[in-house]
Amino acid sequence: MVDFFRSNGFKRFIILIGVAVALYLMWSMINLILLTFIITYLMNELSTSATKGLRRFVPINEKAVIVTLYLLLVAGIVAVIYKYLPVVSQQITQLFNLIAAFNLNPNDNEIARYLAPTFEKIELGKYLEQGVDLTLTNLTNIGKVIMHVFIALILSLFILLEKKRIMEFTAKFKDSKIGPLYDELTYFCKIFVRSFGKVIEAQFVIAAVNCIVSVIALYFMGFPHLIALGIMLFILGLIPVAGVIISLIPLSIIAYSIGGLMHIVYILIIVVVLHALEAYFLNPKLMSAKTNLPIFYTFIVILFSEHFLGVWGLIIGIPLFMFLLDILGVTSAPEEELQKKMAVPDNKDKQIE
Repeated sequence: MVDFFRSNGFKRFIILIGVAVALYLMWSMINLILLTFIITYLMNELSTSATKGLRRFVPINEKAVIVTLYLLLVAGIVAVIYKYLPVVSQQITQLFNLIAAFNLNPNDNEIARYLAPTFEKIELGKYLEQGVDLTLTNLTNIGKVIMHVFIALILSLFILLEKKRIMEFTAKFKDSKIGPLYDELTYFCKIFVRSFGKVIEAQFVIAAVNCIVSVIALYFMGFPHLIALGIMLFILGLIPVAGVIISLIPLSIIAYSIGGLMHIVYILIIVVVLHALEAYFLNPKLMSAKTNLPIFYTFIVILFSEHFLGVWGLIIGIPLFMFLLDILGVTSAPEEELQKKMAVPDNKDKQIE
């Protein structure tokens, strides 16, 4: 028992619990903390790649690239807020109204005849009115969100500009009285950046690609309010697996309203193509084999993380789960490797015989 309490595993468990308690006590600042980390990580990856690419042609300072990227990002955010925020709020309201006005005519076809009584019981308009009220309430608090984003941008900019100095100063704690604690926190930080950061980066890239491809397809299908739909698809795209299924509901309703059952078939084809693109191209390129969770596990993690962490849980639930798997040393080897491992004892047995 004494050896157990002195073991590194137990110490790391206690430190992990302490970090979780500290984050819980800072819960009112969780939006700022997560935004700062996500922006810092993504901008660091972008600036590193951009600097390597530019140095092939011209010698350039990495700090100059970082400042330029942040100026472009801030300019883009300001332009979007100034030019498109009124348009987006108007389109979101119109989009909710379009879905709320959806009426399934039982005389259209046999499928509509069976589904019409169900839609009448659901009272879709009542739920969407609540959604409109919630959306408008969030839009009125847009100032607070924008303030958090800009503070996170400023903090992340200073972190990246003084990255080397921060690392040098932090390394001084290694030889201090809290040296053992520093070693364990460094261990957790490395795993956190490697697992959580990589999965977040992959989720953003996949959501952006899915959003762009979907909006182009919806444009050719004659869908209205593409800006609002694009924002909705990008946000839902950050939710692994479940986001695609959730987006099917409003897209199918709008598709039926403007083109009938054939447009729903087109939407299903688009979703299948996007899922294939994500599963067979983007995920293998952006994520390791460890992140190929079974769909059952994905849904369970999303349900629990949403319950305990709210809206943020839908986005960071899977990355946090990947972080825990990395700490526990849980790996998912490809099927071929598993078959090889299973075949090794058989070969040895044959040799013995």
